[in-house]
Amino acid sequence: MAVADIGVSETLVRKPRSLFEEAWIRLLRNRVAVISGVFIIVLTLVAIFADFLAPFDYAEQDLLLTNAVPEWMLRFMPAGAERYATISDKFPLGADHLGRDVLSRAMYGARVSLSFAVVASVVSLVVGTIYGMISGFVGGRVDNLMMRVVDFLYAFPFLIVVILMQTYFKALERRGGTSFIFDINDRMGGLFFLFIAIGLIDWIGMARIARGQVLQYKRMEFVEAARAVGASSTRIMGKHLFPNILGPLVVAESLNIPGYIFTEAFLSFIGLGVNAPTPSWGIMISEAVPGLRSYPNQVLVPAIALSLTTLAFNFLGDGLRDALDPRLKQ
Repeated sequence: MAVADIGVSETLVRKPRSLFEEAWIRLLRNRVAVISGVFIIVLTLVAIFADFLAPFDYAEQDLLLTNAVPEWMLRFMPAGAERYATISDKFPLGADHLGRDVLSRAMYGARVSLSFAVVASVVSLVVGTIYGMISGFVGGRVDNLMMRVVDFLYAFPFLIVVILMQTYFKALERRGGTSFIFDINDRMGGLFFLFIAIGLIDWIGMARIARGQVLQYKRMEFVEAARAVGASSTRIMGKHLFPNILGPLVVAESLNIPGYIFTEAFLSFIGLGVNAPTPSWGIMISEAVPGLRSYPNQVLVPAIALSLTTLAFNFLGDGLRDALDPRLKQ
């Protein structure tokens, strides 16, 4: 009898799973999201260790093998490609118009594109969430003032502002006190100024989403109960509101990642993004478009990488939304 009582007692006092533990279990049940997450992890590892995995350096040229095509790829090329294309198996997926390995540049391009996407997403998510939560939770005149600032920033076209900021940064002269900033930007292939430009303006959309979510939840019973037991405003926002609004924020930000990558590609194309010869998927596509009909492999390699990455982030974002939504707990 005593043994039975002990078993019942242990069952009753078993610690329940936390919100994030439940979310993790639900995420693992979503096979598409898990596969997408694994793909992103593998791609991230390729980007980090591109120096060791890439067959060639991204800037290494072989001017005798410009636009080279491996023999196995001829069957997928336009009819008659063997008459005008340089056939060489030196490069696994061919070479571009400057004799650089397409595969190696795509692997290094993953580093640039993912770095920009991750930094832009983190800055947008952190700054926008904090700003929007404070605005929505405090309310009143503070909310009105903070939202007018957001409305003011919304009046400026995002891409035009980024272009102007990049133009300003690139026009700055190196001076004694600021030369280290230019050194950092040079070591990062021109990404540092791009990070600053995107971080100063891109959080406003996330701030509006966070504010709307807080306004929806802050009058609900669980928030009123927290107030009744004496919880501070900081604890209410961090412990009760943030976990409930995180799902929509993560989904919205994951859907913005392809836009960040496309923005970086466009800026690089017009000379305001990464510094040559630093590769990114967008600039690789832009450089290969003129020869699309003759050498489609130069476009398809970065385009497929970009497409798969976009789909992976979308599927992972949907999985995180389902996992982090407390209303789906069963």
